[in-house]
Amino acid sequence: MSTLLHGRPWIPHGISSANLRQQLRAPQSSPKSRSLIRIRAQTASTTQKQQPASEKARQKPTASLDTTHVAIKTDEPTDPAHVTNGAGSQGADMEVDSVLAKELSENGFRSTRRTKIICTIGPKSSSTEMLGTLAAGGMNVARLNMSHGDHEWHKTVINRIRKLNKDNGYSVAIMMDTEGSEVHLHELQQPHKAEVGEEFILTIRNPAVIPGKKGLGVSYEAFVDDVQVGDHVVVDGGMVTLDVLEKAGPDVRCKVADPGIILSRANLTFRRDGRIVRARNSMLPVLSSKDWVDIDFAIQMDVDFIAVSFVKTADVINNLKSYLSSRCDKVIEIVAKIESHDSVPNAQDIIEASDGIMIARGDLGAQIPLEDVPSVQKEIVMRCRQQGKPVIVASHLLQSMIEYPTPTRAEVADISDVVRQRADALMLSGESAAGAYPDKAVAVLRAVSGRIEEWCRQEKYGQIMLPQLAPNADGRVSEELCASASAMANNLGASAIFVYTRRGYMANFLSRCRPDCPIFAFTDQQDVRQRMNLRWGVMPFRLDFAANPEENIEITFK
Repeated sequence: MSTLLHGRPWIPHGISSANLRQQLRAPQSSPKSRSLIRIRAQTASTTQKQQPASEKARQKPTASLDTTHVAIKTDEPTDPAHVTNGAGSQGADMEVDSVLAKELSENGFRSTRRTKIICTIGPKSSSTEMLGTLAAGGMNVARLNMSHGDHEWHKTVINRIRKLNKDNGYSVAIMMDTEGSEVHLHELQQPHKAEVGEEFILTIRNPAVIPGKKGLGVSYEAFVDDVQVGDHVVVDGGMVTLDVLEKAGPDVRCKVADPGIILSRANLTFRRDGRIVRARNSMLPVLSSKDWVDIDFAIQMDVDFIAVSFVKTADVINNLKSYLSSRCDKVIEIVAKIESHDSVPNAQDIIEASDGIMIARGDLGAQIPLEDVPSVQKEIVMRCRQQGKPVIVASHLLQSMIEYPTPTRAEVADISDVVRQRADALMLSGESAAGAYPDKAVAVLRAVSGRIEEWCRQEKYGQIMLPQLAPNADGRVSEELCASASAMANNLGASAIFVYTRRGYMANFLSRCRPDCPIFAFTDQQDVRQRMNLRWGVMPFRLDFAANPEENIEITFK
């Protein structure tokens, strides 16, 4: 740990004073009050520590490889064009997101949006034009739902996103979401709007043999055995509810109780007497054989995140991490989805094992009592913040905008509550994948997030106690540095915090502290830049690092 005494760093016994430095500089040439506070920490990486001395001796030293700087920039008045223009002028040395540069120029540093936006890509948003519109509107992460589309379709979308990143300096990350082996419908030719009283036949045989186009195929062979007459079949987390009227061989005749839109491969859950039916369907594995094929595809395509559906325990996360480490050199972060009855009691272990969490409220609300969803959401968001894990809130944020161009006021209030909880990201599902107004839905998230974040800063709302995470002295130095930098930036009314990182490690610590000002994170790795784009408040830039760390700071402040 480190403590500042009378403006000087105090280092506990055993840590060299060279490992921690605080410097205050005021340029002579500028008549305006401008100051830069730099905090620098140098630590050995884990891989270096584990190497024998003979291995270290054979390696050539790499300047600033494991050196991280945290810089706090305070300007009065703030001049965002100073940094954005300076960054852009570096040409090939630095890549600046044109959307971020425009936002900084128009709104200033402290008014930039901190909450990230994830868009599910589907038929309505997969074109190059719409992807560009979503990226320009604020999309930080593109989610590909492997429940829909084949690998060739997903590959085309990934290539389009990467071209957008390359051509426009964007850092849109790519998340692949596994289908999971829970019960779901077969592929539909197009979404179907189900009306009250309409009847359907849910079947485990080929639905094409059922007359009247009222057959819906079900993926689960024991479906007929698990359900009983009088049960409720909940489609896609509550989009539609069907009452079971009759069982006949491989078919189950149902009537629509709650109308809505039935989508391809929609998830199905069964309820009896107000409780979820936990029969043989509860024994299905978390990752199916199809999921493993999709995971291999994700490795091949170098995606940034893999979201795992219907996680029950931390074991599947640990197993997948082991699989990824043995098959790819690139870091692919694993996002565990809390959406099943079994995941809630194991949430803490799942959070600790995962790289991030997604609260999929639609399916979760079909498996636990509806009135419990808000408290479970708030608890998981708080635990993720304490553990420094990015947390995504998904499902039904703007459900009405699948059909209508404006949201309900209740939806706006729901989004506002998520932003007040300081979740890292908001996710659109059907709104951006199949909705009529994906670009307008993104605009609503952006506008509401920015306004509520401003309110949180004014009211000093949403700060929580953060436990110590690091298991060793080096990690504790980094952790305390970031906490101190965040507190100092808040007290000084700083314009921004600058961090220079190769792994995103320090940027993640800073994000965990939720400072009032944005975090400008500079890295020389594009994949690290894209992964940081999921972290709250982090504005990632790619910078070709100079051998001398001081030069990196001069370049970014030029």
